[in-house]
Amino acid sequence: MSAGRVPVRLHEVAHARAGDKGNRLNISLIPYDATLYPVLAEQVTEERVFSLFRHRGATRVVRYDLPTIAAFNFVIDDMLEGGVNSSLNLDGHGKSNSFRLLSLIVEVPANLGPASRPGAPRP
Repeated sequence: MSAGRVPVRLHEVAHARAGDKGNRLNISLIPYDATLYPVLAEQVTEERVFSLFRHRGATRVVRYDLPTIAAFNFVIDDMLEGGVNSSLNLDGHGKSNSFRLLSLIVEVPANLGPASRPGAPRP
């Protein structure tokens, strides 16, 4: 662990939304606190996301950085077993895959972790 940082699951500091375009999966990732954008940019890489979805047949991941709105869009190729019209997959649109991305462990500054969010329970 890096000095001054704490490990958290990505879902504790960001939210995501998934959608499909044929056999491609799109996952948007948005930190709850925009100041976490550069921290997530260094840790939620194309390589790391690819390794997370490789077992599902993914062949490529491209990350599009959207710094103006402090968000990312990941485009994952060959993820949906042919897409919604040809797949026997129960989740042909890939909506549940955003939760897999949000399971990643990232290290964030302690002062920006989940306990710093308004309404978060205090220890």
